[in-house]
Amino acid sequence: MRLHHVQVSMPRGEEELARRFYRDALGLEEVEKPPSLRGRGGCWFRGIRDGVVEAEIHVGVDDPFVPAKKAHPALVVDGVADLDALATRIEAAGFEVSRAERDTFEGHVRFHARDGFGNRVEVLAPRTPHVLRTARPPVP
Repeated sequence: MRLHHVQVSMPRGEEELARRFYRDALGLEEVEKPPSLRGRGGCWFRGIRDGVVEAEIHVGVDDPFVPAKKAHPALVVDGVADLDALATRIEAAGFEVSRAERDTFEGHVRFHARDGFGNRVEVLAPRTPHVLRTARPPVP
């Protein structure tokens, strides 16, 4: 068994704010939603490396909208330098980053960010550099 995607919520009509965080600040690639789901609003994003999908986040409309304060997707980068560069990039884009729990997860360094809707996103890196690969098939 493997994880296909994680969904987080957003208010209706705020797709551009979702793109600013997940695509522009976080660096995920936006992918087109299937035709049967486009009318629902929201947008989908993938992290792809060497043609392999490593992460997928669906940002879907929720009425009424309530941000996820504790529940969150957690994304892994290869090393601490990548982690710190991404935190700086997210902050430069105007989004909140917290390093308060940076050293509280054994074997990893991390930060938490908030998307434009207040949803929590964790980004972590192994203390000892290695490449984490998934068994997800290549993008068609």
